[in-house]
Amino acid sequence: MAKYLISFPSAAMVVPDGELGAVGRDAHAVIEEAKAAGVYVFAGGIDESVPPVLVAGDGAVAGGGYPWAPPLDGGFAVLELASREEAVAWAARIAKACRCAQELRMFMFDPQM
Repeated sequence: MAKYLISFPSAAMVVPDGELGAVGRDAHAVIEEAKAAGVYVFAGGIDESVPPVLVAGDGAVAGGGYPWAPPLDGGFAVLELASREEAVAWAARIAKACRCAQELRMFMFDPQM
């Protein structure tokens, strides 16, 4: 079993007027299916109203994230799945519900975590 990150940036989700409620219902339904299937680990969206900060090893805090990195926003789900093919199938279900393509990434295995 491996953990997979399925995500999209905010700008990718372009929903016609009046469809946002349906998107929310559809997305929540897929997450409920993932929970029922026992593959759900965590899901959510980045709260874009709270600005990021960069915290150094000495505890110093600076406003903003890495200046050279693209902003991190949008939504994501972490699922624990038996294969990449299964991960692609779940990503497709989430993409259909959210009305936008999803990025799929696999977490590296660390036996201590």
